[in-house]
Amino acid sequence: MANSKLYKGSLTTIILKLLNESDKMYGYEITQKVKEITKGELKITEGALYPALHKLEADGLLEVEMKKVDNRLRKYYKLTEKGNKETVNKLNELQEYIKTMQILVNPKFGLE
Repeated sequence: MANSKLYKGSLTTIILKLLNESDKMYGYEITQKVKEITKGELKITEGALYPALHKLEADGLLEVEMKKVDNRLRKYYKLTEKGNKETVNKLNELQEYIKTMQILVNPKFGLE
């Protein structure tokens, strides 16, 4: 993506949406899923992902489960009930934002 600043405001929504679609995921898995879905257009760095995950956890939207995998501890993130509700809110906000941007960028689109 040419301007990665555009996606930064959507990072929380992206994380919530992915976790909503799967039971639980670990950090690296989230970055790879985004890369796969966007065919490499969007790459989430660890430096952006982990602070976002920690904030979502602190806000009570995620719970963390530690599992031993190949003799290492792996942190899995899972939505809480509050997180599921917030996912719906964030997706609605994003859809409204996209509609508004389409009207601004292409006024004819808004009149159809």
